[in-house]
Formats: sequence, C-alpha cells, structure tokens
Amino acid sequence: MSDERVVIIGGSHGAAQLTASLRQEGWAGKISLVSAEAVIPYHRPPLSKAYLAGAQHPDEILIRPANFYDTANVELVLGMRVVAIDRNEKSIQLTNGARISYDKLVLTTGASARKLTLPGDHLPGVLYFREMKDVDRIRDFAGRGKRAVIIGGGYIGLEAAASLRNLGMHVTIVEALSRVLQRVTVTEISEFYTRIHREEGVEILTGIMATSINGNLHVESVSCGDGLQLKADLVIVGIGVRPEISLAEDAGLEINDGIRVDEFARTSDHDILAAGDCTNHCNPIYQRFIRLESVQNATDQAKTAAKTICGKLEPYRALPWFWSDQYDVKLQIAGLSQGYDHIVIRGEWKAGRSFAVFYFKERKFLAVDAINRPKEFMLSRRLLTDGHSPDLERLHDEALPIQDLLIA
Repeated sequence: MSDERVVIIGGSHGAAQLTASLRQEGWAGKISLVSAEAVIPYHRPPLSKAYLAGAQHPDEILIRPANFYDTANVELVLGMRVVAIDRNEKSIQLTNGARISYDKLVLTTGASARKLTLPGDHLPGVLYFREMKDVDRIRDFAGRGKRAVIIGGGYIGLEAAASLRNLGMHVTIVEALSRVLQRVTVTEISEFYTRIHREEGVEILTGIMATSINGNLHVESVSCGDGLQLKADLVIVGIGVRPEISLAEDAGLEINDGIRVDEFARTSDHDILAAGDCTNHCNPIYQRFIRLESVQNATDQAKTAAKTICGKLEPYRALPWFWSDQYDVKLQIAGLSQGYDHIVIRGEWKAGRSFAVFYFKERKFLAVDAINRPKEFMLSRRLLTDGHSPDLERLHDEALPIQDLLIA
C-alpha cells in the first residue's frame, strides 16, 4: 500500500461513496474518514420516514455495512470534529489536538439546519431534522394522541408532518409565507400538498409567524403573531439549511454560497476537493453555478472527486434530480425550474394524487415535478440530459402517450 493518504471530512452520502469509488478507481494509498457523528455514514432520507416510524433500525439505514470499511482498509475516526485545516503543512487538526496529514483532502461536510432565534427555542422538545440523533430525540416526545407543531412548510416540514400523522399525532404546520413550498415550486403544487395534508388531518396555517415557544421543563405551546396559542408536546423546526463551509472559509478557500469547486470537484486549492451539499459548482446543462441539496448530487460529485484524485479528469455533468415521499404520494423532480416562464400540467391536480408539471423557458424544457408519475419522470430525465423537449402544445393531452410527444 502507498503511503499517500486521502482524508475525508464528514460522514455523509458523499463520504460513503467516495471511499468506495476511490478503491474502485484504483487508489492504493491510505484513506481516513473523519466524522463528528459517532456512527458510520447512513441514508438521510429515511430519517423523516421509516426510521422515525420505527420501521427501520440504525443498521438498516447504513449506506454500507461496517465490514465494508474494514475490507476497503478505511480508517474511521468517528465522534471527532475537525477544528482546522493547515494547507501549508497539509494536515487537519481534531478537537482532541491530534493531527492527521493528507496528500489529498476532501470536504463532504454537507449542511446544517438553520436555527430558530425565538424565546424558548432552547426548551426540551424543540428539535430539528438533520441527524440520526435528532430523530432519536423526536421519538422521545412523539406518540399517538400527542400534539406536534412544525415551524416551516418546506419539504422537510411536510415530510415530518406526514410521518407524525402516521404515528397518530395531531399536527399543525406554521408557515410564515402565504403558501407551503412557496420558495421552490408553483402555486398548483403548493395547493396540491395543502389539500392532501388537510385530507390526512394536518392543520396548515400560512402567512403566520411563530413568535415564542413556551413551557417550563419542556415545550408546552407555541405563540403566533396574531395571538394564536398552539398546544405542543413537540416542536420540529424545518426552516432550511446552511452549507457547512466554516473549515473551508477559515482555510482561505474560495466561497460563494458554498465551497466553489470546478468541474473536477477541485476547490481553489487543487489538493483539496469537495462534494455534496457544501459545494457550489457550474452545471453544464443549465450553464450556471448552483448549490444542490440532494443525495444524487452528493454521490455523483463524490465519484467525480475520486476519479480526479486517481488522475482521471472527467468533468461532472449530472442532471439534478430530487424526490419526496409523503403518505402515498411520491414526488420526483428532474431538472431545475428556476427562471421558467410557462408551465404545462399533465393530469388533474385539483383532485386525485397523480399529475406532472412541466416547466419551460422560451419553449426550452427546464424541469418536471412528477407526482406519482414515474413514466413522466424517467422520460424527462432523459430529455433534459440530451437537451430535448416534449411537444409543449400536445403535452397536456393524456390520450397521447408521453413517449409520443417528443420533439428534437
């Protein structure tokens, strides 16, 4: 084995993929994975779903089993935070004062939950949805017949609401904007999700802000701006995330809404690479810099980073795609809809639970939101990757099979 060492900071999807890809691409040197969490990398999406519901145990959501890291000869440094990167000496410093040298360093630090700044936000029972330990704490306060208030009507808040309803809790969502998902999607999608959550028994309050969280030994209620008092045994905060960039910033790497990387996942210091939610990269399909919060981006970018480290410069060119599971509804998103000037809806969105929204700009196909429409999702991924479009005029006609609506 070579004495060269790759050090990976973070225990994310990107970190797990990177360890596997490095060995697959022929890296014969040392690999050290350093994570502030005390567990090996695990799948994050199940946290707000099957794991919260108790349908999956910790070992069942591991990205790779523990023996994989032994077989791949990966040194695991768990439950230990990195406090500094020394680019001159090419080493990192841990909280216990120890240093680990590197030849190549990869930042897969992900993102952290945005924190509330309200009176009472420190009370037991005020929790966030980011790590396994967060969900373990949520379970302590959850239970059939209890009351949960969710602050934030984004995807995390909606997924949490669905899971808590499935546990038999009374759930209220408090959203400061005029509709749920307002920052990320069109009115029709917002109204659809409002309808299905209300059909499932969730109370949704929009255009209203939480002003304080109240209680003595634990949370008991949430006060809102209009004087409304909401009883609560549990408060979940889902108001977005921030990229974890502090180490990179302190080390003097280029930062711009994330760690700026090139098409080969290299930072402004080519001995340091980065992958996943913490990065900002130029997407060649959309010809602009973007920061993505998705499993797909983390794993695909990690594959690119591994190739780069092994001397195989292959540019990252992946189509962004995402998903969200709530009740019996699977939303699959392909592409980025920002900047659209026209939409076409295929299917009935005011009733039922199956339709797709296609986004266009100057007749160019940008993205699709496919709700229980796997054919539309899969075809759209191919079209967007190849730079093609569906026939805009005939797209809404469900009598015509989706595959017959292609134009060059």
